[in-house]
Amino acid sequence: MMSTHVLWAIVLGFLAGIFLRSFVPLGVSFVSLLSLSAVAVLILSARQRAIRGVFVAVALLACGAGVLRMDAAVLVSDPALASRVGEKVTLEGVVFNEPDAREASVRIPLRLETGTGILVVAPAHAAVRYGDHVRAEGVLRLPSGFETGLGREFNYPAYLAKDGIGYELSFAGVEVVGRGGANPLKTFAIETKRLFLEGLGRALPEPAAGLAGGITAGDKRGLGAELSDVFRTVGLTHIIVLSGYNIMIVVLGLGWLLQKLYAPRAWKVLLGIGIAVLFALITGLASASVRAAAMASIALVGAYTGRLYVAARALGAVALAMVVWNPYVLAFDPGFQLSVIATVGLIAFTPRIAPRLSFVTTKGNLREIFATTLSAQIAVLPLLLYQTGQVPLYSLPVNLLALVAVPWAMLFSAIAALGGIILGPLATFISLPAYVLLSYLVDVAQFFSALPYASLALPTFSAWWLVLLYGGMLLWVLRREKFNGTEMRVSRAAARG
Repeated sequence: MMSTHVLWAIVLGFLAGIFLRSFVPLGVSFVSLLSLSAVAVLILSARQRAIRGVFVAVALLACGAGVLRMDAAVLVSDPALASRVGEKVTLEGVVFNEPDAREASVRIPLRLETGTGILVVAPAHAAVRYGDHVRAEGVLRLPSGFETGLGREFNYPAYLAKDGIGYELSFAGVEVVGRGGANPLKTFAIETKRLFLEGLGRALPEPAAGLAGGITAGDKRGLGAELSDVFRTVGLTHIIVLSGYNIMIVVLGLGWLLQKLYAPRAWKVLLGIGIAVLFALITGLASASVRAAAMASIALVGAYTGRLYVAARALGAVALAMVVWNPYVLAFDPGFQLSVIATVGLIAFTPRIAPRLSFVTTKGNLREIFATTLSAQIAVLPLLLYQTGQVPLYSLPVNLLALVAVPWAMLFSAIAALGGIILGPLATFISLPAYVLLSYLVDVAQFFSALPYASLALPTFSAWWLVLLYGGMLLWVLRREKFNGTEMRVSRAAARG
């Protein structure tokens, strides 16, 4: 128990330090103050033999470490580039991540020899790949935030900074001057994704192929802006970005299939984790998919073992490792925040909600899907309202209707992609089950989005409301855990009596 408290003191203290330094320019002086305070607390706790003082001291030291880590990660402007902002420049560098191809442009992450990251916005269909050595010519700009509506502003510069990008090159012409410099594993993953999407395109028509690419590989490019808005309106965006919640639903569905094979529980967990890793590879090892796979694996362990604290400790350790690796994700990556909170909801709420759903059948793993859907929706709702202000009124029934089909749609979409790769257009017959399920998902989203008041808009509100809401959720979980523990001890005492 003491080791658990120390772990949480380190995790929460470090995350607090990262979060504070993300918004306030703290430095060595503040860290020195924290260190002196930690020493003082240790001395007082030693005199009074108060073990809690040790945890407080550890948290203060971890907070200082978080401040220093974030301070070291802050991007420093390149003087040579800073003096030429607003001018037309020519730059050369290596494409360090998969280009983001959109309808009107291709966004190419470029790293110069100096280590500076540039986001090159090139014309659509630019033939650039990960690992290419590129010469780009365009207008050099500093990224700027933009409004998302209802008084909310997205901190776009900090969002780009998480990938080491501090400048944009707009209206750029690009020329590939060499190839190489790519990580073999990442190249393999990206090429696997490309081949997979090509197979889907051969086997399925649009928009089914675009939706299949979204739910299996996190690719939204083929879905189109109009259909993407429909999914956003009804609260189904998470199924087309391959979130940890989405992977978890699929893993649970496959776990149900494994139960029919009478496989040992450990094998089920390992296979589920292997599936999550496979999805990460299919998506090209993008940071969002790696994060989602990690979170889904943790939730899977918690769901199969039923041990809340073990899964929670694993989540804390993984979140800590991810923030140590990239401190920017804590405060400036909405995907990371939603993934962590959805996983917390799955771990904390599902074991408490599922027993109350006795009226839902267990056939087809429906009760588990119902419980996980409700748990994740409850957990992420406050943060989604704070970030977007969009309230999808029909989100719960839409998710329940859609997520029953998602595991099967992903399975048959994968079969369709393999058929498209091997058979080409002849895979149409093989892809029929996938087409039916994908069309069902589109129809569900379009039907509910057409209903009156499908989505309401809330004005911006203070972040303190988030603190109150999530604080209330935490207190409820802790009280229920304490009640369950007391009830168990009473039962054991009665049994002994």
